[in-house]
Amino acid sequence: MTPADLSRTVLHAVRRAVDEDALHAPVPARVRVERTRPGGSGDYACAVALQLAGPAALAPREVARILRDRVAGTPGIGRIEITGPGFLNFTLDASADAAARAALVRDVRERGLRYGRVTADTGQLHRLHHRGEVRAAAVAQTVARVLRTQGGQVRTGCTGTADPDWEHLRISVGPHDGAAGSVELRPVPAGAPAGELLARLGRDAALWGLLRPAGHDRAPLGDDLLVQGEANQLFLVRYAHARTRALTRGAARLGFSGAYDEDVEAPALHAALADHPGVLAAAARLHAPDRIARHLETVAHAFFDFHDACSPLPVGDEKPSAAHRSRLALAEAAGTVLAGGLYLLGISAPEHL
Repeated sequence: MTPADLSRTVLHAVRRAVDEDALHAPVPARVRVERTRPGGSGDYACAVALQLAGPAALAPREVARILRDRVAGTPGIGRIEITGPGFLNFTLDASADAAARAALVRDVRERGLRYGRVTADTGQLHRLHHRGEVRAAAVAQTVARVLRTQGGQVRTGCTGTADPDWEHLRISVGPHDGAAGSVELRPVPAGAPAGELLARLGRDAALWGLLRPAGHDRAPLGDDLLVQGEANQLFLVRYAHARTRALTRGAARLGFSGAYDEDVEAPALHAALADHPGVLAAAARLHAPDRIARHLETVAHAFFDFHDACSPLPVGDEKPSAAHRSRLALAEAAGTVLAGGLYLLGISAPEHL
């Protein structure tokens, strides 16, 4: 069971409780489920009972009990506890969790760069505009891409003078049409024109520097963005992707390919891959491409930890086994998520680095 599955399960329990007249409260649009913090209980926690307690005129723990009774017995959930003022804590069933991990890897591999994207058109039109400044333009262009992954339609416009050099950053916008309901994106300005950033950093590093910080933070655009080492998170993310591609090439030379036939113990990497759809949804909702960049860093770190702990390729006299095929499939899934995230940021995902 993935976090998204668990979120839908709890939301269904809320709807059921309301329909059965056990809970008198508005049904939220979504339910947030998070990994349990250190010292907490179970695998995941949810605070929806605290959110509903006021409108329902009930104690949070009573709301939690109502929801627990309606979630209990759901396949994939082993135990549900109520802790603190009314948190629901979920422990997943180990065998079901293994099946969910296998399904996750297969889903990523089958959907490819479409993983995490909403396939249906929501019919919602998002209007964005920005000033004639390179960081605002880069953020607007990226937010537009992310909103489209969630089934929306987007129109962007510039309220000032567009810079011809923006084209080299894959930014192409027209003038703002002044339509009502348009949202202005106003990140802290970069403090340098696009041409200067391109000449000094190149497209990929310039875009990472503009998009990685939250919009309210200053964008660090120093030469450290070009450092080819672990301290540079852009290098780490792109190198992780290149390494996944190298593993695929190496496996082909050894005569095998990835197939998730055997469960792999890599909880951090599985969790990072499972979180990808939620990260895209949050980045779209909050107009925050920095969330995607930070998520790619998480995926890259988790991939290298997994890679160092259990090599996807045979070592020494080892022969390719089901374990190697499964590890390779997981590595390739990580590469797919990294490539998809870099694409949304407008940054290239190299095959070799």
